[in-house]
Amino acid sequence: MSIQSVKKYVSVLFLFAIAVATSAQVKWNQTFQNYIDQYKDLAIEQMLKHRIPASITLAQGLLESGAGRSELARKGNNHFGIKCHDWKGRTTYHDDDLNQECFRAYDNVYESYEDHSKFLCTKPRYSSLFKLKITDYKGWAHGLKAAGYATNPIYAKKLIEIIEVYRLHDYDYATTYDKFVMTHNAKDHPAETGGTLHTINICNRNYFLKARRGDTFKSIAKEVGISARKLARYNERHHKEPLAEGDVIFLKKKRTKADKAFKNRPHRVAAGESMYSIAQKYGIQLKSLYKKNRLDPATYVIRQGDLLRVY
Repeated sequence: MSIQSVKKYVSVLFLFAIAVATSAQVKWNQTFQNYIDQYKDLAIEQMLKHRIPASITLAQGLLESGAGRSELARKGNNHFGIKCHDWKGRTTYHDDDLNQECFRAYDNVYESYEDHSKFLCTKPRYSSLFKLKITDYKGWAHGLKAAGYATNPIYAKKLIEIIEVYRLHDYDYATTYDKFVMTHNAKDHPAETGGTLHTINICNRNYFLKARRGDTFKSIAKEVGISARKLARYNERHHKEPLAEGDVIFLKKKRTKADKAFKNRPHRVAAGESMYSIAQKYGIQLKSLYKKNRLDPATYVIRQGDLLRVY
């Protein structure tokens, strides 16, 4: 085979690889979810301080750091691929567009998240992004690409796919409950509490925690500062009813329909599920679940495989 033929063959392979990478869809995996669970509170904190959507911060962190597994993340705690530029702190070197380029290095992940926020806030080319709504993650994703944050031609597409697959846009609504979140998270620090408080999660623009063995509505009420009767009412239960380990307990009144992402995605009933457990799964009121599906609570018997509308 001639040299020209070899070059042509290599070029074809290269273009094919790009095509495959471009068409690849983001799929859910546990490694990404673990990263989200670990850093979601940090992303929300940055959003409340700097008005950068938590969904964008998390998606960029996931994409740029490979869910915290990249060499930059492991050696320099750099989760956003920010290069040195005018940086006066620690540095590390890594092959990127060029060989051995200079990247910023941090003492911990918090510093990386904080510097990422300040980087976007202080660079004029990103200023137009802060005119967007905090919930406009698509506008932010396309704006970051247009402003030159990354050279990848499908950078915006990847950010949006990650956000939608992992429902990161739910965290962008944390501004509605920022006082509660900041108060709880300020206390929820292992060095101060021994890690005894419950982890607060977000579902369908609402906050929830999972009951642990021995929990009661009264004990949870004392921790979160909401009366036991209100907590029970939000979760359509009696305040003296015993809780089981793993029970989902919402901290605000549940909505009448699920997140918009489930508009055309009915729930298929799995073995062991009840109408109540499904309602809790999607953060919707039990009576709304029956009403959406035109079912009578007095006569309907749930069966594995049934399809139920949740939006």
